[in-house]
Amino acid sequence: MYRKKKTKVVATMSDFRCAEQFVKDLYDAGMDVVRINSAHVSEESATRIVETVHRVNPSIPIMIDTKGPEIRVTTIADEYGNGIHFQAGDVVSVRGSKGEDLTTRKVVYMNVPTIVRDIPVGARMLIADGELEIRVLEKNDEELRCEFTVGGCMRSRKSVNVPGVSIDLPSVTEKDRRFIEWAVRNDVDFIAHSFVRSARDVAAVQEILDAHHSPIKIISKIENQEGLTNIDEIIEASYGIMVARGDLGVELPAEAIPNTQRRIVEKCIAAKRPVIIATQMLYSMVKNPRPTRAEVSDVASAIYERVDAVMLSDETAMGDYPVQAVETMSRVAREIERDETHFAPMIDMNMVSVNHEITAQLARTVVRASTNLPVRYVVLDTKTGRTGRYVAAFRGRKPVVAVCYQLHAQRILGLSYGVVAILRNQKVNDKYHFLIDAMEFIDQYTKLDDEDLLAIVGGSFGPDGGASYVELANVRSIRHRNEEIAAGMVR
Repeated sequence: MYRKKKTKVVATMSDFRCAEQFVKDLYDAGMDVVRINSAHVSEESATRIVETVHRVNPSIPIMIDTKGPEIRVTTIADEYGNGIHFQAGDVVSVRGSKGEDLTTRKVVYMNVPTIVRDIPVGARMLIADGELEIRVLEKNDEELRCEFTVGGCMRSRKSVNVPGVSIDLPSVTEKDRRFIEWAVRNDVDFIAHSFVRSARDVAAVQEILDAHHSPIKIISKIENQEGLTNIDEIIEASYGIMVARGDLGVELPAEAIPNTQRRIVEKCIAAKRPVIIATQMLYSMVKNPRPTRAEVSDVASAIYERVDAVMLSDETAMGDYPVQAVETMSRVAREIERDETHFAPMIDMNMVSVNHEITAQLARTVVRASTNLPVRYVVLDTKTGRTGRYVAAFRGRKPVVAVCYQLHAQRILGLSYGVVAILRNQKVNDKYHFLIDAMEFIDQYTKLDDEDLLAIVGGSFGPDGGASYVELANVRSIRHRNEEIAAGMVR
């Protein structure tokens, strides 16, 4: 489908609602990528979602989140019912556990056996996204003695953040491994790995994918201080980045989040990596048909930063107005992107490694040409999706049609700014015919005139040879050349 927005919309889907008509409604409203959160679904439920999405449209990309290496309170003992109420000043012991120990009023167990060793005296521990807070008073080999500085109700399996402290956690949990292997079997396109702290965590996921010869791409979720500290190496090791502002907002002061988000987005664009902004973007629409003005401004700010995608979570997974949330996000994107004074192409930006990559140089050239000349469309062909991703990085104003040779390449470009990806008609093998495919697609939505100018990135040595040339031609010349090639084939 041809979208009139450049910023992509990621929508989270649960087994709570994943009927074909629901998927179609979200897609028609502007959803570009489906996200599944493995923390909230079983493998069986996730399979049903994937099968439903692919029945509706096999070109819709699917992303699955891992739970990642995280600290949680263990299950609350039955005698306390739904939770244990603590007040500021209450003192408890904190101990590590493999998960089988039950939390009581006297001892709070956490699911990391070595947690006592790694946490120093004086550290703050934030429970349930900061609803409760404890401070470490003293420690011995077996436990931490802690005082509640912020009280509240502690419930089972709530998350724990320890700002500024590095905890020895596995890069990939056993559940993560199972879901990654599930993703390989079920034709998923992206793994969004949670709580990435360094390139080592990315490598651990990639090792599993490589063992299964899988083309799945890794999106690293940045949601702790350690991930921020190592952001450059994480970007380099990843296909893309998700700025997960929920847990990040627990570890950082609220006022630090906007600048942190902006800095990560700039780094990702420079590195030619897709970047997603996530968490509570239209959260009020879980219960209300219209967003707050502050939420609309939040979405607009992300779009002004030139992000590849914005994400909906509870709004579409369990909210009362999922289709309206996607429609709202799409409308905001289209409206903000009309501000051409702000959305100048980034052709003069100092892209990482750009001087050593032929594809990047050609991408810059075609975007520059489409800026300086009356070009209607940028058209390219790509086998792996790299050329499309590189053209997207320069944030040109003109629509980009990427003709792909593989379904996976088409789907991963669903996450790239301003790129409309279609699957190549492979009945004709000449190196120029992808232009005919592109023009036939465009003609479904807007009529091309003979004099309309196209800017083209292609490969003279076939799809395996990568991009090798930039060409400017009008529609009449392209069609005439194709007729000559076809006539030659007939003879």
